[in-house]
Amino acid sequence: MPLSQSYIELNRSSRERMRALAERLTDEQMQTKVGEHWTVGVVFAHLAWWDRRVLYALGMTEKNGTLFIPEIDVFVNDLSLPLWLAVPPRVAARIAIETSEALDKRLVEFPPGLLEEMYNYNKRWVIRALHRNEHLDEADTALKSIGK
Repeated sequence: MPLSQSYIELNRSSRERMRALAERLTDEQMQTKVGEHWTVGVVFAHLAWWDRRVLYALGMTEKNGTLFIPEIDVFVNDLSLPLWLAVPPRVAARIAIETSEALDKRLVEFPPGLLEEMYNYNKRWVIRALHRNEHLDEADTALKSIGK
């Protein structure tokens, strides 16, 4: 059965959600804590990084003609945190939005057979909305808890 095209709308919606959040927040609000170590700005940096990872996997998969799985372990978030904190939140938001736009476009144009192979390996690589919305929900919850 061919891959459902519903991921296109889900990804577009999550990308627009990112954009709307970035546009409505002040610089101070971008510094709001999300969990113990993250801020809203870190959420954007994190989303940009992981979307860029999928862009890289798409490029290598297309180049090789077979599924390419980057070997990156979960600890990458902890290792990247100091770098993400150093990125100005507005810059992180801009990079996250630009990367999501590039990735969503690339996913739509990607060879269907290879895209289905990626989806079967990890649906979150194709339905980026799953990852984006998870962290945007956390950011929204943190912002609501301080009344912003």
